[in-house]
Amino acid sequence: MAQPGYLHELQVEIEAHARGFGLDFFQTIFEVLSYKQMHEVAAYGGFPTRYPHWRFGMDYEQLSRGHEYGLSKIYELVINNDPAYGYLLEGNSLVDQKMVMAHVYGHVDFFKNNYFFSQTNRKMIDGMANHAARVRRHVERQGVDKVESFIDACLSLENLIDPMSQFIRRRTTVRDEDQGAGAGAGAGAEDAEEASDAGEVPRLRAKGYMEQFINPPAFVEQQRQRQQREREKDRRFPEEPERDVLLFLLEHAPLERWERDVLEVVRAEAYYFAPQAQTKIMNEGWASYWHSRIMTEKALSTAEIVDYADANAGVLATSKGQLNPYKLGVELLRHIEDRWNKGRFGKEWNDCDDLATRRHWDRRLGLGRQKIFEVRKLYNDVTFIDEFFTMEFCHEQRFYAFGWNERSGNFEVQSREFKKVKEQLLFQLTNHGQPFIVVQDGNYENRGELLLGQHHAGADLKVDHARDTLVNLARVWKRPVNLLTRLDGKGRLMRFDGRDHSEKSADVAAK
Repeated sequence: MAQPGYLHELQVEIEAHARGFGLDFFQTIFEVLSYKQMHEVAAYGGFPTRYPHWRFGMDYEQLSRGHEYGLSKIYELVINNDPAYGYLLEGNSLVDQKMVMAHVYGHVDFFKNNYFFSQTNRKMIDGMANHAARVRRHVERQGVDKVESFIDACLSLENLIDPMSQFIRRRTTVRDEDQGAGAGAGAGAEDAEEASDAGEVPRLRAKGYMEQFINPPAFVEQQRQRQQREREKDRRFPEEPERDVLLFLLEHAPLERWERDVLEVVRAEAYYFAPQAQTKIMNEGWASYWHSRIMTEKALSTAEIVDYADANAGVLATSKGQLNPYKLGVELLRHIEDRWNKGRFGKEWNDCDDLATRRHWDRRLGLGRQKIFEVRKLYNDVTFIDEFFTMEFCHEQRFYAFGWNERSGNFEVQSREFKKVKEQLLFQLTNHGQPFIVVQDGNYENRGELLLGQHHAGADLKVDHARDTLVNLARVWKRPVNLLTRLDGKGRLMRFDGRDHSEKSADVAAK
């Protein structure tokens, strides 16, 4: 639906306020949607079109029922794109629309400037439409059931990517030259013997009494072991554990052309959405911080304050036993701003043990605004929490660690100790609480089987989920698949051969 004139005037006003605060965002286009249209777009992840799949219909049904029963309401949606698109819900009050616009400008500023979004496709609306067209062509040729079944398998594996591969070079294309060639490195060719086909270490010719000096046994043995490792490395497939499991499958699985194309679509979209999962707390906190500043300092009239306070309280409300990313993000950003305004950082602050001095510490530096913009640019949720979630903040916000009590059958508070609270929070955020899985061998036991390994981070896999994942991996790999993990402190090898699951003790615990 085209944007009414009065909403355009509001947009111009809110955009001017946002730029006045220093926000830097893509051109943002707002569209007004009905409840039905909003649910359709939300089911598609914020995009007007996606490839055909039953899960989008299921998501739409859940959103619609939630709205009908009064359990949920979508106030806004925004797409990381250039230009960015924000959706306003038809029927919202003017106060709600202004708050949503301010919130959207905060999101778009974050999309544009946060490092972890820097490698995302800024034309993803076109990209999603292209993906949809590609998949529909395959549906026409292969049939709905066949394509949807394969998409089901791919979607169950979409978390097996390496989000940091966008920023870190994982693979080496040229092997580094051998170093430490010893005394023989500068000798002429006539002074060295050729290595044998069996891999004998080259030696310099020397008379018998000089042998141990010219070719020290320790050095010769070191070179022999190095050559052996290189030969083993040449035989290993892949050479190093591969974190991007989907990429490995694309490169080496015996897929039909249409299957490879579908898997490429799923992988590309998984990488597009990955930064949003990595920065959920920061992103929502940043948008909430700025809608609060813009509304309370610039955009609200006196008559609108109560309505705004009511709507904002709903956004920041915390349910029992659940983490609200909006609340945590905005409060931690405010805490950082206050600390840097008062100079509560650095060696002098950290070394101060006097509680009264710390309580009244105020150097009046006024660096808070500069600091939060720096944080917005460089951090993701894990580094954000790790660096700035302090003991003072934890106690001030009354955070606690909670877990499942088998006896009572409820989630209960387990600790208010700062260290345990922070560890639990970081554990939930690291890799989005999912296991670290890598490809260890694409030709396991020389049988063409796939071997995956779990980098155990303190929590065992859910066995039923792991088995389902192995089934879907076998669907893609078309050969038996194995998973090396640790259960109850013991190394275990889980296997699916295409028909049955099996499990046995592993000689080496999963790394």
